[in-house]
Amino acid sequence: MSQKRRDSKNRILQLRESQRPDGRYQYKYTDAIGALRFTYSWKLVPTDKIPAGKRPDISLREKIRQLQEDLDDVIDTLGKKMTVCQLYAKYIRQRNNVKRGTKNSRKQLMVLLSKDKLGVTAIENVKLSHAKEWALRMQANGLAYHSIQNYKRTLKAIFYMAVQDDCLRKNPFDFRISEVLHDNTEPKVPLSPEQEKEFLNFIQYDKVYLKYYDEVVILLETGIRISELSGLTVTDLDFENRFIRIDHQLLRSTKDGCYIETPKTDSSFRQVPMTTAAYKAFKRVLKNGRGAEPVMIDGYSHFLFLNRNGLPKVGANYDSMFQGLVKKYNKCHEEPLPKITTPHTMRHTFCTRMANAGMNPNALQYIMGHASILMTLNYYAHATFNSAKAEMDRLDATA
Repeated sequence: MSQKRRDSKNRILQLRESQRPDGRYQYKYTDAIGALRFTYSWKLVPTDKIPAGKRPDISLREKIRQLQEDLDDVIDTLGKKMTVCQLYAKYIRQRNNVKRGTKNSRKQLMVLLSKDKLGVTAIENVKLSHAKEWALRMQANGLAYHSIQNYKRTLKAIFYMAVQDDCLRKNPFDFRISEVLHDNTEPKVPLSPEQEKEFLNFIQYDKVYLKYYDEVVILLETGIRISELSGLTVTDLDFENRFIRIDHQLLRSTKDGCYIETPKTDSSFRQVPMTTAAYKAFKRVLKNGRGAEPVMIDGYSHFLFLNRNGLPKVGANYDSMFQGLVKKYNKCHEEPLPKITTPHTMRHTFCTRMANAGMNPNALQYIMGHASILMTLNYYAHATFNSAKAEMDRLDATA
């Protein structure tokens, strides 16, 4: 077994570090054009003392860290020796113009990598089997299928960068997650037309949840995201032309509180037509407004939907409300609502209803704000026997 290299103070030296006979420390590395270079220091770590008569300088370990940061756009200083965490940190630095939610997701993935053996593994040692084993460990640790899928997509991207930088020949994360994991996610089922009607009827005549009736109607009649509903202000409504202007969303984090952000994607900037039911619901909302002092958030004010404290409602408020609403509804009905019934189910229901009604897919894609038509077309797969029969009868009648 080879022994660890040590300096004159019996400290273990790391990869590419050495100590010369005169006591000076040396680090060997390859620069951006492939040339072999060296950097030196009389100190290994910052707490070491400079020998008498020598020029003040930072330690070798500090110089190594600077080299890693400076050689950012080319093959990394450590090349194949850099760890997965170091590769991810490099990827983040080069793609810093992202939304706050993305930054939070990045932090979560970095924490996961730091706690897992994959994070400290040199990228040259990460093979396809290791990547698949990582996915299995994440599932064993309780991560949801779609969370693992999203994180795996990010890891594929960072390893692609390493391939592009000539650090690796193959991408170990270039595989389908379904090859390794079974999707145990509870399917998201839209409300049937009968359930939708009965659900609204229940809310309308329930003493506790009646106050949420118009918000649920708007969700079911527009298909907008809950963060888009939360961000709606009086100026976003055009009653003359009967449309809703979607150009921002309201979110909340435990660190920063409520904040305004642009829509989810560029396709999410849109004008959503108002149905007659949505038009009437918005009119009632304005008529029954609290008249509270307007709250200003990032330049926006006069939000339509406020909580009991006069602050704009956010997704967490609606999630909590829906839990109680669905629980009470199911107690009163033999046929329960789908197992997962959330504010997003209303968006899912709207899109499915429009698809079953034969709306042009491109028009529906625009209204939903989907970045890809494939996402929209998935809703056309929710057809039932009745909707399929009605469509065939319609076509048969016009033949």
